[in-house]
Amino acid sequence: MKQSVKLIAGNWKMNGLGVSLGEVEALGAALAEAPPACRVALCPPATLIERMARVARSGLEIGGQDCRAETHGAFTGDISAEMLRDAGATLVILGHSERRQGHGETDSLVSSKAGAAAAAGLAPIICVGETLEQRQAGRAVEVVRSQIMASLPLVLTGRDFAVAYEPVWAIGTGLTPTLEQIEEVHRAARAAMIERLGLGIAATPILYGGSVKPDNAREILAVAEVGGALVGGASLKSADFLGIVRAA
Repeated sequence: MKQSVKLIAGNWKMNGLGVSLGEVEALGAALAEAPPACRVALCPPATLIERMARVARSGLEIGGQDCRAETHGAFTGDISAEMLRDAGATLVILGHSERRQGHGETDSLVSSKAGAAAAAGLAPIICVGETLEQRQAGRAVEVVRSQIMASLPLVLTGRDFAVAYEPVWAIGTGLTPTLEQIEEVHRAARAAMIERLGLGIAATPILYGGSVKPDNAREILAVAEVGGALVGGASLKSADFLGIVRAA
């Protein structure tokens, strides 16, 4: 990923049908008319990746929401990094809290998936973040640092990737940390990334995610060490997502 440009990535989660491609076409047209100052990506369900890649205009990247660590095999219902790449994806979200909590994904598994994604030519977006209980116990920085140290494989050194800080308690709730709390964790995340992979990744983007909307995006994106946003529900409608993109 280009290091000096913010990345705004939309995570559609389990939303979207063929008719939703109209939102992608509208977004692409708006970006073509007035090119953004940031990189823009959408990560739809796997069923839409190939179709979305076909209608997406230049400047709009398409990604997956997860991948298997293995390249192939008897893994019914799973999808490999190579399959995502073949469908037109250039990046992939890994270790989202909904995968860590709902599917029992460990840091070790996320690390394996990130290595597989990089080997397939995808740029992984590796998610980290604390629960409300961990935040209230004063362990947010500790938790995020631990996740980064264990979820980033050494093979990412010199490769394109991003880290996304998403406080679990802020995802889809309308709640957000204070700007000071966001900065504190992003600075700690940067230090952990450098400790893990060296100074060469000092400018690798750290995205913020968790109830990012057009009306709060500008102030969040202005916080030190915030290199973009991982957007959930607000990425489903082109007008809302475009408002966040324009704030970068």
